[in-house]
Amino acid sequence: MKSRRSFLKETALAGAGGLILPGFMKFSDTAPRLKKVGVQLYSVRKEMMADATGTLNKLGQFGYQEIESAQSEKGNYYGLAPKEIKKILKDQGMTLRSGHTHIDKNWQKSIDEAAEAGQEYIICSVLPSPGQTIENYQKSADMFNEAGEQCKKSGVMFGYHNHASEYDTVEGKVLYDVLLDRSLPGLVHMEMDLGWVIAAGKDPLAYFSKYPGRFPLWHLKDMSPTEKKSVEFGKGSVDIIGLMKQAKQAGMKYYFVEQEEYAVNAFDSLEYDYNWLAEHWKS
Repeated sequence: MKSRRSFLKETALAGAGGLILPGFMKFSDTAPRLKKVGVQLYSVRKEMMADATGTLNKLGQFGYQEIESAQSEKGNYYGLAPKEIKKILKDQGMTLRSGHTHIDKNWQKSIDEAAEAGQEYIICSVLPSPGQTIENYQKSADMFNEAGEQCKKSGVMFGYHNHASEYDTVEGKVLYDVLLDRSLPGLVHMEMDLGWVIAAGKDPLAYFSKYPGRFPLWHLKDMSPTEKKSVEFGKGSVDIIGLMKQAKQAGMKYYFVEQEEYAVNAFDSLEYDYNWLAEHWKS
């Protein structure tokens, strides 16, 4: 994943400590602790690069239990070996479910590492070749089917994660639909980034209805109604709870909170998001 512009701060940081920042009020002490809430580690990319073990421990303290990693300059696990991150998470009662990487010269190595780490899914986060054409998306779908076969041999499931550009219309066809129609459901599992779908002007519910069961993984995020930037839960235009109610139709197995920009900092935002879910989501 490429770095995105940092989110504008909603408030100036005060020099004195102990102040309650706007938007980060304490939630009810009676809010239930949720089970199997996931987080995408891109949300804490700088923190993971600086202190991977400490960052994972902190996420566990917030209540996150499911982890999705993301490729970085230090490899697929921010400098940790596959077995190392698996053990760290196990010791915290957490599980590495998925990881983002690219179909590149190290693709087979990434598959092998995913299997060693015990991941269920390995997710391609960008198209293997650039180009907003129907032909390129058909070619990419064929490559995804092949990648799915490769992953299956290693006991890992392959998937693809969208951004907004996949929802461009070319020659009367939505490019994301080309991927869905040409890829094989048993080999290519879609990770829907709900925020980017809505930012692109599309409706996730329409996709759940047209392609039921195709979206076992979600990126759960809220988006600013005026800018294509992520905001903390409940502050944007995404009906998070309404979408969660349609998880069965989508085929969702795991969801990962992804906070790309922050009102103050990554940890505050992720703690807030978890508590917001605990307060509002009554599963």
